[in-house]
Amino acid sequence: MPDSSPPSSPNSPWENGWNPDTSRAPGTRRLYLAGVLAVTTIVVCVTAIVVTDKQTDDTSRTKKADSTTPAGADGPGLLSYASPSKQRTPTPDEHKSNSGSAKTPGSTTSTATSGHSSKPAAKSPSPSKSTSSHGSSSGSHGSSGSSGSSSSTAWKSVRSVNYPDRYWQVSGDFVKLNPATSTAARRAATFKVVKGLANSSCYSFTTAGGTYLRHRNFILRAERNDGSPLFKQDATFCPRPSPYSGAVMLESVNYPGRFLRHQNFQLRLDRYQDSTLYRSDSAFRLVAGLN
Repeated sequence: MPDSSPPSSPNSPWENGWNPDTSRAPGTRRLYLAGVLAVTTIVVCVTAIVVTDKQTDDTSRTKKADSTTPAGADGPGLLSYASPSKQRTPTPDEHKSNSGSAKTPGSTTSTATSGHSSKPAAKSPSPSKSTSSHGSSSGSHGSSGSSGSSSSTAWKSVRSVNYPDRYWQVSGDFVKLNPATSTAARRAATFKVVKGLANSSCYSFTTAGGTYLRHRNFILRAERNDGSPLFKQDATFCPRPSPYSGAVMLESVNYPGRFLRHQNFQLRLDRYQDSTLYRSDSAFRLVAGLN
């Protein structure tokens, strides 16, 4: 008769003698799969963050490299600062505006002729040119008792403002500021004022003997005209307004910023100085000829 008893369960070791595997803890495979899934999730997240940051950096660099992006589109631009202006000596116009004095002389735009016997000093702040400087000087001549319209061919004497008893006077080869106390002195202190040899709107001074007043080594002297361009420029002086009524300042045409002034009663060409002494030493009135 066949045995119809049911087979014993494999999990019933007490029934069939099978011993369970105790070398591995229960659920190890599930823990392993959960760990792999967690690591994979972390790797994916880190990769996504890195890719996103890289795209953001690329976009930022593209904006910075784009030259067509208007300044200030992404925020305020850089502040710009102007370089401070260099300090300089105040010009006569500035002195006028600060002190309220009368108009002061202007400078010409002529360039000093190369090859002069004395090199010009470094350019100093020169007075600005007045648009009516010639007319002003003509008016001052009229106030001195002569017509401004005939000043280009009139015989004149040049009187100092701060030494009114002294006049330009040819003494030897030089021009000095002396009293005109004799007939010879009055003759030596009388000049014909003509149109400037180098600039017709300026002045040249000739003597009765036919010489011209010109500067050489910045000293005023009487010499014969040699016809050279240098002589013509050295003998040309442009009238500029003076702070003193009826007076003018005479600026060199080839050394702008230098004016005729007396120093130790010697007439010389000196660079403009912002001082009362300089302005009075360089101010002259053209009066009727003494001779």
